[in-house]
Amino acid sequence: MPTTYAYKVRDRAGAIQEGQLEADSEQLVVAKLREMGYVPVSVSRRSRSVFGSDLKFFGPKASLKDVAVFSRQLATMINSGLTILRALAILADQAPSKALADVVVEMKEDIERGYSLSQAIAKHPKIFPPIYLSMVRAGETGGSIDLVLLRLADTMEKQLELRGKIRSAMAYPIAVACLVVLIVTGMLLFVVPMFQGMYKTLGGTLPLPTQILVKVSNVIKAVWWLIAIVIGGGVFGLRKWGATEGGKRVLDRLRLKAPVFGQLVHKTALARVTRTFSSLMRSGVPIMESLDIVAGTAGNSIVSDAVRTASQQVRVGEAVSSALAQHDVFPGLVVQMMAVGEETGALDEMLEKIADFYEREVSATVEALTSLIEPLLMVFMGISVGGMIIALYMPMFQIIKLVK
Repeated sequence: MPTTYAYKVRDRAGAIQEGQLEADSEQLVVAKLREMGYVPVSVSRRSRSVFGSDLKFFGPKASLKDVAVFSRQLATMINSGLTILRALAILADQAPSKALADVVVEMKEDIERGYSLSQAIAKHPKIFPPIYLSMVRAGETGGSIDLVLLRLADTMEKQLELRGKIRSAMAYPIAVACLVVLIVTGMLLFVVPMFQGMYKTLGGTLPLPTQILVKVSNVIKAVWWLIAIVIGGGVFGLRKWGATEGGKRVLDRLRLKAPVFGQLVHKTALARVTRTFSSLMRSGVPIMESLDIVAGTAGNSIVSDAVRTASQQVRVGEAVSSALAQHDVFPGLVVQMMAVGEETGALDEMLEKIADFYEREVSATVEALTSLIEPLLMVFMGISVGGMIIALYMPMFQIIKLVK
């Protein structure tokens, strides 16, 4: 029975095309695509579900850290003289996750059947991203697979380091904000009603801040379930809308223009783009294929759109630097350094220097934001909780004055 294969090819104009074909083997799919005038980029078999569809709801997953460790270990073994088959057999037992171990076993079996390493990797797009496949294929062509794998490991480790810095910077503000919400909610639901009952027995008119606090507490107690539904529905709706193409563009544009975090988002995207571009070019991946991959790994749709538009201009003969210069998301520093790299024939080295620069900028921005946000959060927490306590005790002060 024929099997359905998903393919990604490059047409005569150099554009990436995707689709599906039914055939008895992957080799027949590749042959058919070449007869059609396409250059195959990747071909992978789509597994059928129990319902007979080609959808694959569950698949192996491995973290970026696991793949980086695997790449470095595989490169070291190949550099030491071991064959790829022997290295994969060893790594199948040492893989840090079961999902990756299962994939390594499948890759080993494919290579035993005559597949190349890149062809075996192409069957697992959920584990190995497009940059991985392209660089490994280029390494096989140039006979430097071990160097390419080491470069891949370095690139992924840089991405992990950058992601870790951003997460550590965001962890403290989020924790404090959640703590403030819990404290304020607890006081409105449990503490304020106790004081309200006490003030009713004393009679008199409550101060305006206390009246407002009591009314807010009564509203929350009465319709807390409605508030929870509205907040949950709003978050769910925002996430669904943000997953659409239009919604993602709007949110990404807002992220770039955000007053405090916009610079951090922008610098992170530039660091990711230039690091990926440098790794691809240094590994010998053609520039058009590199730009297509870079556009898909930018992490921001506005930056991705700019790279895709520039790719079309490069395809008709324009220089990369001048094509990117037409987009505001790429600062003059990036464009000028890339222009120098193109003139000297060292674009990959210049891109790596740009990536190093922006990664240092991200680290400095994270430290500055952390030092700025911590005191602001403490002030916000003090005003929120302290203001509620003062509003609750204001009637007490009036009672003390009357007693005196």
